[in-house]
Amino acid sequence: MKKDVAVVGAGPAGAWAAYCLATRGARVTLIDPSHPREKPCGGGVTGRALAIVGRALDGIHLSTREIRSARFIDSRAGRSASVDLTPPDSDVPDLIVASRARFDAALVTAARRAGATLLDSRVVDLVEERGGFRIETRSGTLRVGCVIGADGANSLVRRRVARPFLRDQLSIATGFFAHGATSDEIVIELIANPPGYIWLFPRPDHLAIGICAQADSGITVDTLRQMTAAWIEKTGLARGATLQPYSWPIPSLGEQDFRDLALAGRRWCLVGDAAGLVDPITREGIFFALASAQWAADALGGDGDLSMYASRVRDEAVPELARAAQLKAVFFRPAFTALMMDALQQSRAVRAVMADLVAGRQPYATLRWRLLKTFELGLAYRAIVNARNIRLAL
Repeated sequence: MKKDVAVVGAGPAGAWAAYCLATRGARVTLIDPSHPREKPCGGGVTGRALAIVGRALDGIHLSTREIRSARFIDSRAGRSASVDLTPPDSDVPDLIVASRARFDAALVTAARRAGATLLDSRVVDLVEERGGFRIETRSGTLRVGCVIGADGANSLVRRRVARPFLRDQLSIATGFFAHGATSDEIVIELIANPPGYIWLFPRPDHLAIGICAQADSGITVDTLRQMTAAWIEKTGLARGATLQPYSWPIPSLGEQDFRDLALAGRRWCLVGDAAGLVDPITREGIFFALASAQWAADALGGDGDLSMYASRVRDEAVPELARAAQLKAVFFRPAFTALMMDALQQSRAVRAVMADLVAGRQPYATLRWRLLKTFELGLAYRAIVNARNIRLAL
């Protein structure tokens, strides 16, 4: 394989695509002036995501924090329930939180070791020409046969080859990096307004605390950040830490959006956030970033037919993500949240379901049936009374 491929964006999706292509003998240019950097996400890397990249990170120091538990809280009612994230047959938790700067740097290092070239420059334009693309960067012009867009929610590649995301297809994540504090527990509070959750994810040397809202919700970044600050004060978490504000757009697509995804053309494809491959409920995107990057490399490394990449995304990722989008509207309703808190407090089986959901092992397609099967006798009456809520939510 001696194809010239440019990968625009050196986050997890771009760096992994560059690594996979370079190991297959492609001439790969990875273009990005800003990576590695910290990102304002939780930073959780699930076991299934690590399984994709593990072989490439051997010998590369990766600063991580093992997460032993997830604590779900209802700060208004003053109650909480903890979920153990260590599998029964292992001493190693199935979720780690990485410094995104170091995780991304490790993947870029792996790509360069495999033979990819890193171009530290910003892409300012992309033009399709006969036989490929002309890429204009701040440091010059590059011509390649294929382009992979891995440049995030505001992808320039996406804007040139397809169409940008609309406001109702984006979320805004905002909050604070809390420097001087960390732990081995994530904290999650489900909220109804805006529908979603407030999160606290420990990084190796700080906490990432934040909230998401749809970009078209009418709720400003300042309001969301004030909500997060009030939550930090009320819960007493991160007390004494130095707070550094952040905000960032995240794709957050609806069910039909996933059915209509623009994924690939004859000489281009989109991966990770640039393709919209983010869980609409959890806003987790690292697994799908890595998986889609590998699928794109498989297609280009085979017969070069990128329609095979698009088909694989629709077969292996879209059903799960579309199901999450379908559930999202009712997942955060107060009635369902209250029932779930009761179940988490009283039922070991329900806690096991949530542990698998947090760790990425529990697909949404079977979530309803597994939850319904795990309601124990002590919860039966409440479950029957709230059966309508369960049907609506799941």
